[in-house]
Amino acid sequence: MGSVLALSSSPGHQNWPFSPDPPPSHWDAHPAHWDSPPRWERRDGRLPNPGSFHSLHRSCKDVFPQQIEGVKMILNKTLSSFFKVSHTLHLSAVSPSYYRFHVEHLQSDDYSKDKDSPALIGEMDSSGSLNAHALLHLTERVRARTVFQTQQSQFVTWQFETEYRGNDFTAAVTVANPDILRESVILVAHFLQSVSSGLVLGGELVYHRGRAEEGGILTLAGQYSRPNWVATLNAGKGGAHASYYHRANKQIQVGVEFEASTRTQETTTSFGYQMELPEANMVFRGMINSRCIIGGVLEKRLTPLPATLIMGAFVNHRGDKLQVGLGINVG
Repeated sequence: MGSVLALSSSPGHQNWPFSPDPPPSHWDAHPAHWDSPPRWERRDGRLPNPGSFHSLHRSCKDVFPQQIEGVKMILNKTLSSFFKVSHTLHLSAVSPSYYRFHVEHLQSDDYSKDKDSPALIGEMDSSGSLNAHALLHLTERVRARTVFQTQQSQFVTWQFETEYRGNDFTAAVTVANPDILRESVILVAHFLQSVSSGLVLGGELVYHRGRAEEGGILTLAGQYSRPNWVATLNAGKGGAHASYYHRANKQIQVGVEFEASTRTQETTTSFGYQMELPEANMVFRGMINSRCIIGGVLEKRLTPLPATLIMGAFVNHRGDKLQVGLGINVG
């Protein structure tokens, strides 16, 4: 519920395999170094900063496997300490095949890396669609972010976000798709407060105004965390999203998600796990949900080569469908 880019999406893993929607772009979520900055842990007894609203469920979501279908090759190249590029080629018989070019420009000094350095990120695919992010630290506590997205020759998203991080709270305001001629705009406000060392409470207010409609949705959020587990709940007029993450040991992590929507009248329960085998340079992620979908992805580091082999399969027992994917990530 935190991303304006996904306001129109149905709840749950709407882009799980066998959905009619195309595979999601990673631009639908905030970049990793934007979502999960250090929480400024205090050694003087004060409460820590709660982090970003967008990353409340991130610990659980990272356990689940990413959809892979067809054949995919990713080539990453670091041109300098502050300039990186990547090329992605995806061949598929289910969704349109594409080529995608990705570039990142980051600050190279150590201070900026520790403080989530200002960044310019761009991505363009073979259909002509463009995604661009600009992230900037205005001060040590104030961050600004701008997003532009086009689908071929049409602008689909232009979004501006400002976030302030206090000692024990985070407040953010987002303005999305403002259009003076059509008299439409989407406003989103986030607030999180650390109540204790393990308890975080807050909420999200989404306001939409257009010529034919106007309305708002309030969502309350809470998170309780301990050293080995995290429980999170978002609930509001639009539905509910609950997750539980547990780290059993250094090798095994599990997560459970429950998502319900009042708009689509649908609920989904998902169970995922991650198993790491450091001696074999392998990571396996698996999942099963209430829609009778079972899937797993195996990542194998091909040492001493700078490459990772990715193999995955997802089975929809209810729809009697199978999707298999193979990929390699170089660099």
